[in-house]
Amino acid sequence: MVNPVRKAIESMYAGVCTVYEYQSIKDPVTKITSQKEVAVLTDQPCRLSFKNITGTSSNDGAAAVTQEIKLFIAPEVTIKPGAKLTITQNGVTADYEGSGKPAVYTHHQEIILDLFKGYA
Repeated sequence: MVNPVRKAIESMYAGVCTVYEYQSIKDPVTKITSQKEVAVLTDQPCRLSFKNITGTSSNDGAAAVTQEIKLFIAPEVTIKPGAKLTITQNGVTADYEGSGKPAVYTHHQEIILDLFKGYA
């Protein structure tokens, strides 16, 4: 039976997420191992939330605006640090990476994201 709280949270999911990891893949013919991007999760329902944060710098007094990007996704999904996430929501597709440990709750988890700049 689906929990009504979880069902309500998931009804707000407006996007889908594909998670990629950089893994060592051995070519069966040449026996050479190389690093490749592998999709480990595809089309997982999710939701992005954006929040603009205005702060004042102590050096010049000018206000700096940063954006916090938060991903809401099912609690049983595992997203490793350094993974690339391609998320499509409201017709817009962008690549992100997790910037910290997820906050896992009973009915969902929240992960702060940054725009993807490349694998470390």
